[in-house]
Amino acid sequence: MPSDPNSRIVVHPDVSEALASGSPVVALESTIISHGLPRPENLRVAREIEAIVASRGATAATIAVLDGRVHVGLTDEELVEVANRDDIVKASVRDLPVVMARSGSAATTVAATSVIAGHAGIEVFATGGLGGVHRQARDSWDESADLSTLGSTRVTVVCSGVKSILDVGATLERMETLNISVVGYRTERFPGFYLADSGHALDWQVSDPGEVADIMAARAALDLQSALIVANPISAEQELDQDLHDATLSDGLRLAESRGIAGKDVTPFLLDHFHRSTHGASLEANTALVIANAGLAAQIASARSLAPH
Repeated sequence: MPSDPNSRIVVHPDVSEALASGSPVVALESTIISHGLPRPENLRVAREIEAIVASRGATAATIAVLDGRVHVGLTDEELVEVANRDDIVKASVRDLPVVMARSGSAATTVAATSVIAGHAGIEVFATGGLGGVHRQARDSWDESADLSTLGSTRVTVVCSGVKSILDVGATLERMETLNISVVGYRTERFPGFYLADSGHALDWQVSDPGEVADIMAARAALDLQSALIVANPISAEQELDQDLHDATLSDGLRLAESRGIAGKDVTPFLLDHFHRSTHGASLEANTALVIANAGLAAQIASARSLAPH
């Protein structure tokens, strides 16, 4: 993959060197930096996420588009740009070519990050929660592009399930249809982002990063072109209180309907509602789970680097 200054896709030298040597690399999305967390907390957390990846022996590759070029791995100055520039749009896969052609700048979603990571040769990706099937999707047909992309992209994604504001059951059904493998990391329950248990059981569990690496090797042997989801629940000490969560969600859904908020605008509205209504508790939970997922992803990438390819 080219990394010269004139290329549309620029790979950070540290990332390029790690990939060339077979050392572990973890891809990180940038939407949480530009759209998921308030300033200046977003930059502090972005640096902490990269730091924990490094502390676990892997190279962090935060992915974003700056002035028309895709960056696989950011300098600290570029990380500051993503955190503070007001012209950073949110880009999924379908948006990437338009943003690049217009020399725009964008933070990458789970879908876009997965595609770029796969193109770069990065096998492991850490994020907070996946997108999925929205509530009342039978009427709106609102389903995140994360799912269809992960159905055709070979990447291992460490996450805390899907956001609890979605239709979790329907999302799991779609994952099955799309041949997206799901394993629980030391849990038999599918996580619900702010909650350790979404209320749905999982068929498969793993107990250590080596098991995940073995599954990745088996999937490679079969040449499967879909994702492996490693569902890592938020810790019991850091999850939201169940009653607070349910009441906040119910109130947020009612407000969204009364204000005519629909489609892709529902998720950011509800996340903002959670932040304000829980007086920052949801933000603390979000930060904690993303950092934990990045650390686990680094351990998985390290184990995978030692396994047969």
